[in-house]
Amino acid sequence: MAMTLRLADDESEALRRRSELEQRSMQEVARQAIREYIENHSRSDLLSQVLDEELPRYAEALRRLGE
Repeated sequence: MAMTLRLADDESEALRRRSELEQRSMQEVARQAIREYIENHSRSDLLSQVLDEELPRYAEALRRLGE
């Protein structure tokens, strides 16, 4: 799926500098950044979900350990 990404001038310039530094296209750098963002946030969301579901089950044990 094709899409258009509109960046502010400073964002575009930072992306251009990064792509030159890494000797990769701006598109490659942007796509990698998106993949990393999704991966990192997906892990965080999953951890939050697990903690929300499991912590209540162990609340009493955790409370006792904290004493």
